[in-house]
Amino acid sequence: MPATLRYDSTDPYAVCLSLGVPSTGTVDWVFARSLLSEGLRRPRGLGDVLVRPPRRGHRGSVRIVLRSPAGVALLEIAVSAVTAFLEATHLVVAPGTEELHIDLDRLVAGLMDGSE
Repeated sequence: MPATLRYDSTDPYAVCLSLGVPSTGTVDWVFARSLLSEGLRRPRGLGDVLVRPPRRGHRGSVRIVLRSPAGVALLEIAVSAVTAFLEATHLVVAPGTEELHIDLDRLVAGLMDGSE
């Protein structure tokens, strides 16, 4: 199954994992960038998204477990691909500076829309 990781600096704390082919529809999972990063070193996550570091005999891949009411999916993604992705996101928004990239005025305006 094709999987794509995406990052958008307007949501600087999150990454998006898209499963499937855009032409036939994808399923998107949005979760913390730090979860993906920390999961390369030690098991992380609760609930719907779990990230597990490489196992003995499978050093080249990180495991991502996705859970929903419809079932469970286990993905193995190359550590090199995840590391390269995270490094690219760090060039866009350095870890620890995420709050500088949040447009609070836009966020509040979005929350206020339709409140009347």
